[in-house]
Amino acid sequence: MGKLHLYTDSLFDELRQRQDQLADNAIITLIQFPNWVKNINSWTEIPANLPEDFSLELQHYFDFYRQKETSIDTITLKHGQSFFEKNGDMYTAMLGFYSLPYCYAFADGAEVLVRSKRIIDSIGERLGETGSFVMEIFKPGAFITEKSAFLVCAKVRLIHAFSRYFILKYAKDWNPTFGKPVNQEDILGTNLAFSQIVLRGLLKLGITVSEAEHHTVLGYWKWIGELMGIEVSFWPETSKEAFELDKHIRRRHMRASEAGQKLTNALLNFYRKTIPDPILSDQVEGIVSFFLGKEASKALNLRSNKAIQGDLLGLIFKLSGRRNFGAKKSYSSLKRSLEQQQLQQFGKVMSIQLPELSRS
Repeated sequence: MGKLHLYTDSLFDELRQRQDQLADNAIITLIQFPNWVKNINSWTEIPANLPEDFSLELQHYFDFYRQKETSIDTITLKHGQSFFEKNGDMYTAMLGFYSLPYCYAFADGAEVLVRSKRIIDSIGERLGETGSFVMEIFKPGAFITEKSAFLVCAKVRLIHAFSRYFILKYAKDWNPTFGKPVNQEDILGTNLAFSQIVLRGLLKLGITVSEAEHHTVLGYWKWIGELMGIEVSFWPETSKEAFELDKHIRRRHMRASEAGQKLTNALLNFYRKTIPDPILSDQVEGIVSFFLGKEASKALNLRSNKAIQGDLLGLIFKLSGRRNFGAKKSYSSLKRSLEQQQLQQFGKVMSIQLPELSRS
């Protein structure tokens, strides 16, 4: 049986109250023993033998990833990495111009993001970390021979759990009507934004995506979703299910919010200052609005008086990518270019790190 029967308000109301118990249990002990955070940040991959002083909760958490190493769908992973090898420049562009602002248009989920000062005050570094995450999980051989990808997913999942912990403990203005912070519905929607919405963006640029490729990307992000603590029984298996899931979440949560508009303004201002191509930097609001469409643009208070043609914009993106990555596209050329940009902007190459806490 397909997944369409699962996309109901009653079930998704329940998902808004569910989080990720495995990661949340691990975070409690990391709060108590902050030196363990430094230990984890020093790893390059999850070690075969965990430190003996790790709590049972942390051992169970990392045991989950070591068990997943034995259940890899090599074919889906290789096909997904091949798709990214071919489309990585456009894929990462869609994350920045479409996926992230699309997430901001969902009012309740935006309430979590706006409470992170790093997203507003250091949005460039946050984008760099997102880019590093995507490059790690799509690295040729990721999860198959490159085991560091497991650690990256484990860290991001723990970062989500840190967010839940600090919001529930310290955010006095958190409204229960938002749902629980970083709940299952919201992380399901974010996973969809990094997969289904990216593919929709490619189509808007006139780039053909076959049904087989669509299925591959959904399968890849099902694997990533499971590693990130998502209840994948709700994850779509077909393009039709992905369309309906996005439509369902959009109907439930897309609306104007001060939080979403604040996040979007920070993002656009960063693009205006840092995008080297003046054709793109001068038109960022119109470009983002083009991808988002009328409903999401209205929710984020975006205005564009100039009509933009998708095929022309696709050509501009391709030419800009060629200047940045060279005529021959590859994973390595994309990674090298992104790292050079990060060194110029931040003085370092961004990576996924757990927040190191001092005991006070």
